[in-house]
Amino acid sequence: MEISKTIGIAAGVAGTLFLGYCIYFDHKRRKDPDFKKKLRERRKAKKAAASTGPRTTIPNLTDHEEVQRFFLQEIQTGEQLISAGDIENGVEHLANAIIVCGQPTQLLQVLQQTLPAQVFALLITRMRQYGNQASENERSKLQDMNDDLE
Repeated sequence: MEISKTIGIAAGVAGTLFLGYCIYFDHKRRKDPDFKKKLRERRKAKKAAASTGPRTTIPNLTDHEEVQRFFLQEIQTGEQLISAGDIENGVEHLANAIIVCGQPTQLLQVLQQTLPAQVFALLITRMRQYGNQASENERSKLQDMNDDLE
């Protein structure tokens, strides 16, 4: 009985010390004048990285072999990521493959039959985002050309 009581008291003391340690360093971290600044910068960098669109560079579309190699690599990477549970990145790679595909409607039909409905819906959403980004880029290029002509 004495040993279990001693072990219980030791565990309680150790837990209390650990909790005190956590509270002390959390307080010290929050009182750091650069903490909020660093936190905002980290969040801004993370948000900027998430909204930049496809992270993979699209190959030169005139080089057929390079496009084919890129297409197969993106399909394979997308499938591997989705099967590993990283659906966001997998969908991004599949979207990159669709962008360079010569027959995107046929590829979309195959993907619709093979992918789960939620993953396919995410893929369609991602393709719409890429389409909107492309149209915004085209609008800005047209505006720049009009400005140059004036």
